[in-house]
Amino acid sequence: MIDAFLQLMNPSLLALTLAGVSLGIIWGALPGLSTTMAMGLLIGLSAGLSQDASICFMLGVYTGSVFGGAISAVLINIPGTPDAVPTMIEGHQLAQRGEGGQALGMSIAASFVGGSIGIVLLITLIPLILTFALNFRSWEMFWLAVIGIMVSGSMAAGSMPLKGWIAGWIGLLVSLVGLDSIHAVPRFTFGSFMLFDGVSYVAILIGLFGLAEVLRTLPSKDTPTIPSKVGRLMPRFGLLMRFAPSAVRSGILGTFIGAIPGAGANVASFLAYDIGRRRAKPEEKMKWGKGSYEALVCAETSNNANIGGSMLPTLALGIPGNAAAAALLAALTLKNVSVGPTIELDHPGLIYFIYGALIIANFMMYLAAFALIAPCVKLFSLPRGVLMPLIIPVCVIGAYAVKLSMFDVWVMFGAGAAGWLLTIFHFPVAPVVLGVILGPLADENLRRSLLVFDDKSIGFVLSQWIGTGLMICVSLVVIEGLVRAMRSAKGNDAEYAAQNLEGTRNA
Repeated sequence: MIDAFLQLMNPSLLALTLAGVSLGIIWGALPGLSTTMAMGLLIGLSAGLSQDASICFMLGVYTGSVFGGAISAVLINIPGTPDAVPTMIEGHQLAQRGEGGQALGMSIAASFVGGSIGIVLLITLIPLILTFALNFRSWEMFWLAVIGIMVSGSMAAGSMPLKGWIAGWIGLLVSLVGLDSIHAVPRFTFGSFMLFDGVSYVAILIGLFGLAEVLRTLPSKDTPTIPSKVGRLMPRFGLLMRFAPSAVRSGILGTFIGAIPGAGANVASFLAYDIGRRRAKPEEKMKWGKGSYEALVCAETSNNANIGGSMLPTLALGIPGNAAAAALLAALTLKNVSVGPTIELDHPGLIYFIYGALIIANFMMYLAAFALIAPCVKLFSLPRGVLMPLIIPVCVIGAYAVKLSMFDVWVMFGAGAAGWLLTIFHFPVAPVVLGVILGPLADENLRRSLLVFDDKSIGFVLSQWIGTGLMICVSLVVIEGLVRAMRSAKGNDAEYAAQNLEGTRNA
């Protein structure tokens, strides 16, 4: 490990790591652009680099882009990455109260802590976490995807969880468009060959959170809520220590979720956000959804800890933990590096080099984030009439760049119009995106499970203890959401009755 750090102290490797982190932060901060897109498009820049330089650059991009989504989420209410949606819910509320600097400072600190927890667990607990992740087969992966969609709907819709769940299932329905992954049968294509490959979730994401935000805010005559100055960035030490237990819990959760191939930072972010709300003190729970620092810490810690977790199956099994890790795996393949159980035999010392590169990238992310906040604030503080039209070409480029397809651009425009309509009718759009992302995971694994359980009894199905536990978790999420909806309905009825009584007295 010491030799790896000495090797990483090479000025050119440090410079490339910093360049990757900076590009990742800026890319993640651009509205609607994802970590996966950053990793995929910047692989080309790493192709001409040496093996060590390529690893440092790509890990820098990965680390920076995961945090970068928080900047646009807090400042302009558009998450740069899908896992920054909980950050958007809380951070923008804080920014509207004039606490944008503290919100960004807490996001940076939480991201650094989460990244550190993920790296420590990656280094020290590989056997334990790997064993846990290997127990997740098709049945368990299906229920994990369902949990992600249900939790997203429940949390994003507030007192109307049913609307959130409907939005999630709309996203799930959209994800089923195209050839199914098992029998290659066309579904919901309506005879169009353009739909055989399905609908790009990146185009949906950009449309729902980028274009829809432009359509929603441009006609508004309200005073812009994006401050030209966000105030103090460095969070108060007492505030950091107050939420330290939540950060550690969310970091561990994010790492474990990252170790499950296919789960991703989206699931980790929403699960940590939901668990944090359930475990929060009553006075803090009241702030959830209205600008809570603890909620911000939970979300940002978990999605950055997910980086270390996603590296576990990637390095140990050669199975990418998520799409961004798959891009990193592709970059390694370009350098003729084969990861898996024999990585230490085939490439002695490489795994320690990757550990060291992750640690340095995490430290550089912390420093570069503070340096890049001011330019991003100036960019996003432009007048609405200037800033929002500038976002439109970024949305078009982002949608086109994934597959170099104009069809994806039209999908983005359609998703933007749909997102605008959803907001008019008070449906949350975040569950739609998560449904589109997790839909293929749920669909493929459910159908595999049905094939496996075809001739098995109910007792055998229930004996899969992890799957049964996840089923219980889904049931608890549904029950809790329904109870919350009924309490809200009773409160509204009581308020309506009180208003009628007051009106009768006045008459």
